[in-house]
Amino acid sequence: MLLQPKKTKYAKHRKGRLPKLEFRSNKLRFGIFGLKALESGSISAKQIEAARQAITRKIKRNGRVWIRIFPDLPVTSKPIESRMGKGKGGVDHWVARIGGGTILFEIDGVSEKLAMAAFQTGAAKLPIKTTIII
Repeated sequence: MLLQPKKTKYAKHRKGRLPKLEFRSNKLRFGIFGLKALESGSISAKQIEAARQAITRKIKRNGRVWIRIFPDLPVTSKPIESRMGKGKGGVDHWVARIGGGTILFEIDGVSEKLAMAAFQTGAAKLPIKTTIII
């Protein structure tokens, strides 16, 4: 199940700029251990789901996992070999804009060693540098 909004006001968005640092969502809220982004970037819904699956498999479905990011920005693409012009392409996939310092995932109810291992496997699925915080 990939994350994406149920309904949006506008179908297509402009790219915009990535935030350099994030100050709002940079502290743990739900769990004891967290996976924190060190740099800004965009993470697709497929990458979020792959990381979530890797983390939940590693902790053998014990404890609880929170996803603190949501892909709400549509990315469009035009068909291959289409000519220039003719407007913007259709929505291809959804991404989440991430600023440096954002908490991506949180875990509770597992040992520190297991949480570290789970976050290392989850971080391997993501396109940005991350660190584990306690």
